[in-house]
Amino acid sequence: MSTEQAPGGTRRPAAGPDPRITVAVITRDRCASLLRTLDALAALPERPPVVVVDNSRDDTTRRAVHGHPAVIRLLRPAANTGAVGRNLAVRHARTPYVAFSDDDSWWAPGSLRRAADLLDRHPRLGLLAARTLVGEEGADDPLNAVLAGSPLPGEPDLPGRPVLGFLGCASVVRREAFLDAGGFHPLLFFGGEETLLAYDLAAGGWGVVYEPSLCACHHPEDHGRGGRSALVRRNHVLTTCLRRPWPVALRAGADLALAAARDRPGARRALRETFERLPAAVARRRTLPPHVEHAARLLDRRPAGGAP
Repeated sequence: MSTEQAPGGTRRPAAGPDPRITVAVITRDRCASLLRTLDALAALPERPPVVVVDNSRDDTTRRAVHGHPAVIRLLRPAANTGAVGRNLAVRHARTPYVAFSDDDSWWAPGSLRRAADLLDRHPRLGLLAARTLVGEEGADDPLNAVLAGSPLPGEPDLPGRPVLGFLGCASVVRREAFLDAGGFHPLLFFGGEETLLAYDLAAGGWGVVYEPSLCACHHPEDHGRGGRSALVRRNHVLTTCLRRPWPVALRAGADLALAAARDRPGARRALRETFERLPAAVARRRTLPPHVEHAARLLDRRPAGGAP
């Protein structure tokens, strides 16, 4: 395999398998979709090793992926870990960079190599948020425009557009930065868990950017996803309680209470689960440093639902 010189004197592969990056996949009871994802990852020119975290309760997934050429490790936690399963995968990765996929998403050819190149060139870069293309038609996920329109100013030592949000299954992290930030927070479990990690990366001095030259393909299945609205609502309030000033957190809680009173979808469940987790959130509360809080406030000024 040929290599070329990267900034800082490291060697990067010019073609063929790329030893710099692992893909972490979390899955639960969706074997057919998982196998499609693994086949797509195995066909990439980078040939990334894949760590699968199986949150299922039986052996169906283990039997289905046994011997798959892309999978180097299958991890089976004792209980469903949700998004925290990605933390487990990152800890088991042996490469400096880790890309995330869910069991219904994968990466476009060449994107992982380009991500590794960018991370090589920019040592403060902690996370790259990719452009997400949805379905067979490859439509732009609405989040792409939101991230591209981030009001945060560019930074000279970072590529792309600085953001404080991303889509979990369309992101690449520097392993060191991810572990330094603590990974995905266990209190949130799943659903809108990305913002808190973006806050914590930025608080640690790591850059978080949107880079549309990287593409992830997402083929979501609607069935079995009921309740996600409640999780996202709940985790928005919990995230503000964990990291933002109390007036911001109280406003988010009041908005959720009003939505529950108006019987908005998922709001009553979200309010109940927020109260259940509130003592743990307060106990783990750690406010953001001033420069990150300033960036978060810039994003607060966007229209409702528009902050990356």
